[in-house]
Amino acid sequence: MTAKHVAWFRFKEGVPGDRIQHHLSAVRSLVDLVPEVLSIECGASYTDRAGGLTHCIIVTLPDRGALPRYLENPSHVPIAEALVADIAELRVMDLDLDER
Repeated sequence: MTAKHVAWFRFKEGVPGDRIQHHLSAVRSLVDLVPEVLSIECGASYTDRAGGLTHCIIVTLPDRGALPRYLENPSHVPIAEALVADIAELRVMDLDLDER
């Protein structure tokens, strides 16, 4: 069974596009920096169906026990802190997924 860590968010007004791209690139780099991460997908929504939230990050982990190790990893912490500083609204969900 894998676990998914999903974050939906919108950036603060005035955050420039190049800074947003920098954040997303930094998040994607975590797949090579944090051993627990199996994959990371992130990007902007192309519809307006998310209630004002504009971006999403989906992190695949081997199991739910890997979540605290991912969140506390020294490579993750500064990337997450920089991202959160530019976020106006954030929602997070963590899921166990049965691979049947």
